[in-house]
Amino acid sequence: MKYNIPEHLKGLSEIEIKQSREQFGLNQLKAESPHKWWNILWDIVKEPMLILLIVISFIYVLVGDYAEAIFMFAAIIAVSAISFYQDSRSQKALEELEKLNEPLSSVLRGSKIIEIPTHDIVVGDLCVIEEGKMINADGEIVHSHDFSVNESALTGESYSVFKDKNSKDKQVFSGTIVVSGMAIFKVQNIGKETQIGKIGESIQNISQVASPLQIQITKFVKGMAYIGIVIFILVCIFSYVKTGNWVESLLSGLTLAMSVLPEEIPVAFTTFMALGAWKLMREGIIIKRSSIVETLGSTTVICTDKTGTITENSMQLKELYDFKSDKIYSEENFQNTEVQELIEYAMWSSEPVPFDPMEITLHKVYGNTHQQDVRKNFVLFHEYPLEGKPPMMTHLFQDTSKKRIIAAKGAPEAILAVSELSENQKQKLREKIEEFGKQGYRVLGVAKAHFEGDNFPKKQQDFPFEFLGFTVFYDPPKKGIKEVFKKIYEAGIKVKIITGDNAETTNAIAHQAGIINNSVALKGSEVMELSEDALMKSADETTLFARMFPEAKLAVVNALKKDGEVVAMLGDGVNDGPALKAAHIGVAMGNKGTEIAKAAADLVLTNDDLSKLIIGIAAGRRIYSNIKKAIQYIISIHIPIILTVSLPLFLGWAFPQIFTPVHVIFLELVMGPTCSIVYENEPMEKNAMQKPPRKMTETFLNWKELSISIVQGLVITLGILFVYQWTFQNGGTEEETRAMVFSTLIFANVFLSFVNRSFYYSVFQSFRNRNPLLVGISIAVLALLMLILYVQPISNFFQLTSLSFNDLLLAFGVAMISVLWFEIYKYFLRLKSKR
Repeated sequence: MKYNIPEHLKGLSEIEIKQSREQFGLNQLKAESPHKWWNILWDIVKEPMLILLIVISFIYVLVGDYAEAIFMFAAIIAVSAISFYQDSRSQKALEELEKLNEPLSSVLRGSKIIEIPTHDIVVGDLCVIEEGKMINADGEIVHSHDFSVNESALTGESYSVFKDKNSKDKQVFSGTIVVSGMAIFKVQNIGKETQIGKIGESIQNISQVASPLQIQITKFVKGMAYIGIVIFILVCIFSYVKTGNWVESLLSGLTLAMSVLPEEIPVAFTTFMALGAWKLMREGIIIKRSSIVETLGSTTVICTDKTGTITENSMQLKELYDFKSDKIYSEENFQNTEVQELIEYAMWSSEPVPFDPMEITLHKVYGNTHQQDVRKNFVLFHEYPLEGKPPMMTHLFQDTSKKRIIAAKGAPEAILAVSELSENQKQKLREKIEEFGKQGYRVLGVAKAHFEGDNFPKKQQDFPFEFLGFTVFYDPPKKGIKEVFKKIYEAGIKVKIITGDNAETTNAIAHQAGIINNSVALKGSEVMELSEDALMKSADETTLFARMFPEAKLAVVNALKKDGEVVAMLGDGVNDGPALKAAHIGVAMGNKGTEIAKAAADLVLTNDDLSKLIIGIAAGRRIYSNIKKAIQYIISIHIPIILTVSLPLFLGWAFPQIFTPVHVIFLELVMGPTCSIVYENEPMEKNAMQKPPRKMTETFLNWKELSISIVQGLVITLGILFVYQWTFQNGGTEEETRAMVFSTLIFANVFLSFVNRSFYYSVFQSFRNRNPLLVGISIAVLALLMLILYVQPISNFFQLTSLSFNDLLLAFGVAMISVLWFEIYKYFLRLKSKR
């Protein structure tokens, strides 16, 4: 983009940049990252499971069981290593996302404008800022053009302030937003030394609010921890009363406490969310906070802007309507002399250095149709920014001979309202607007005025305007957009268009894009007149919202939220900021989106491809579904462990300590990677995007799902206790019984991890969804079981004996039956759903 920068502004050299960086540092508010390896390690050491392991290890040392103590210390290292790997992997993914979320800044260096990461701005840099951009350092304006800034981030006042190098206040501040024009400022303060940096240091320590799912999981884990404490105390007392041995009683209690504590769940949640966000980043979807992945799958309504989101934002000038001649001129006739005045005033009413696609097009058309280019002869000396409902803008230019040009353009309704026209003429022009709108064209009205003296009216609407005609643009829908909306509808998600354009154009583009609309469009002015209840009803029933302004967009989003919808708002413009911020999920466009939109959004589509949002919603549903699978797996497999440890003790069976801490920690080491690594990698089920969105108010496990997991766990327990009694009744020793029970539980664990891949499709259908990690970990677990059973030093340590082929087959068969019965339940579930 050309900025017409004065020649005396050169920017810093490489040597000056280096010197400035050494003296003042980087442009960042954050101090050293809190996510260093020692911090991660300290968080792991504080985990309840690790504390239990350390306590057990020291008990073994005190009683002289050094082999068990060494194993426990090895388990501490293994558990810490797995947790450290998962935590650091998750943290690395989040740091990658943070880097991508950092905005780029334009700076003038060595007479060239370049884009650099914002943290690389140094004191003395010349920063180039323009409409829609966020200012990323404090400084003083050295050059500007029609420049105004919104400083509400600092002052709380949301109106625009015009500034230039001759203003009394020529300072600009980090965190504020450019509303219009462009400017170059010399950086004076960066990072913590900026105004917002001084305010923001205290904000850095505010912790992030936990998501609903996070809160539910934390409550569940805390509840299980309290149950574990109660059981620990009861078992210790019960065992001591029976045996009179405190050490044995303490180990029994700690073994049961370990089996109750589901410490894998929080780890699984963090891993799923962080890696889910990282995988989406590789798809071109930048997520600012990983917990938003959870919300994505619950989206019930997508509110989308039209221009640049559904359409290409290419703004081709298709036709010109000249009022004087009452003719429509197509592209090949733009050279016609009758239409030259309309082209000229459309260009003069645009920014001298355009960045809006329509204004870029108007400047280009002027250059192509006028042999004599007089743009450099005139200077913009007064202007009225884009404002009003509907909006318009006016520019006043003057040359050295004091010749004036007063040009206005804006929404056709706004220009008709200020032009000196009869009511019949206005009605005829409204019909023209409607005709253009029905073809999907975007129309701007153009007018000129004559005014003597310098006592300009306060409002641009008070000039005596002469109507010149319409500029007619076509912004076609993006390729493949119909297929995108088809998938959105299939997923049970509603679509609303919220745009500043008129109703006719919006309706035509919606039809071309495949958006279903059976209602009349609602205008922004009408939205603001509705009561709260009426707006909720209209927001639900209406698909198209036209002539919308920021307050009206925000009102619609809030009405939908209040009605219980989970709202994703898509936008790319300055006026989308409030609605993006208010929505459950704000989605900004990466290429054509303004910095304001990106700053307000939770999610950025890097290549402006709406189909990526479908990928995001599918990922949200996949991750949520997989978290549930992992948690249901954890519940189902914990129940047989808890009952196998406790029931022989409470029922007074022959071998009350069938499992020791050594066996439980081995099972924990098997379950941890299965739930947090294997299930995280599980592909999406084929019917996931044909289901309606889940409600945000839903608990992560309803009673039916929890009951299924409990029943699965109880059936596995019955199988294990059958094996226990069968082995004992057939003269099995404690070591043989333990080997049978332990093997049955390991086999059942492997079967369960395969069966619970889907609670609808059969295990055989699930094999079509490849998950190499599941196969790999299952093989590794079975290999370890064989080592434990058949390598004598290891089997002696685990206090087991090797099993015959028939015994192993029995353990395998019982495990298979105790898990695979669930396939019959799934079969009837599929039959029921097909009726």
